Amino acid sequence: MVGNKTLQLGDTYQNTWGEPFTVRQLRYYIHRLSYTDDKGINYTTSEAYYLVDEADSSSKIIYLPAPAGALISIRFTLGVDSIDNTSGAQAGALDPVKGMFWTWNSGYIFAKLEGRSDSSHAPGHYMSYHVGGFKPSQNALREIKLAATPGSSTTSMTVIQADVLAWFHGAHRIAISQSPVCHEPGATALQLADNYSAMFTLAPAL
Repeated sequence: MVGNKTLQLGDTYQNTWGEPFTVRQLRYYIHRLSYTDDKGINYTTSEAYYLVDEADSSSKIIYLPAPAGALISIRFTLGVDSIDNTSGAQAGALDPVKGMFWTWNSGYIFAKLEGRSDSSHAPGHYMSYHVGGFKPSQNALREIKLAATPGSSTTSMTVIQADVLAWFHGAHRIAISQSPVCHEPGATALQLADNYSAMFTLAPAL
C-alpha cells in the first residue's frame, strides 16, 4: 500500500514530506512467522525464510499449517538473524542469486526499496534503500506483532498490508532530499528499520 492506495510499481506517489517518488522494487525477508488462535494454540510455518517481492504476487501468499479459527495475533521477524548471516552460502530464499546479499562481512539485505524521486540528489534522481546489519551496534532485525480485532479475522485467509509511506516517517524523519541512498549497516539503516517495522497492519477479514 501507499497510504490508502494500492502500490503500483512505476506509478508516482508523494511521501509525508511532499516528495514525489516511484517504486521500482520492494523486497524484504520475513521468518519465524506464527500466529495464535482463540484457543491459545500457536502455529508456526515449516519454512524458515520467505522473500516477499512486490513484483512477484506468488511471493506474497504464505500458507500456515493450521485449521481455520479465530485469529488473536500474528508474529514474524523482519530480516535475517545473525546465525544465518554468518553461515556462508544459503539455498532457497536466502540464495545470494536473489540479489539480497551484500558481502560475507556485511551479510544479507533485510529489506530493499528502490525507485526514483525528483527530490533525490543522487545520479539519475534515484533513491535506493538497502537495509541490513546484524552486529550488536548495527542490528536492523525487527520483531513484528500484529493483534487482531476479536472476530475480525480467521486463519483461512488473513491479509497483512504493508504501507510504503512508513519508510519515510514514524520514529524518524527520512526525507529523500536528505537521505536518498542507504547501502550499508549503520545509523540510517537502523532508522529505516525502526520506521518500516510499523508499516504492517491486519486488513479487515475477507
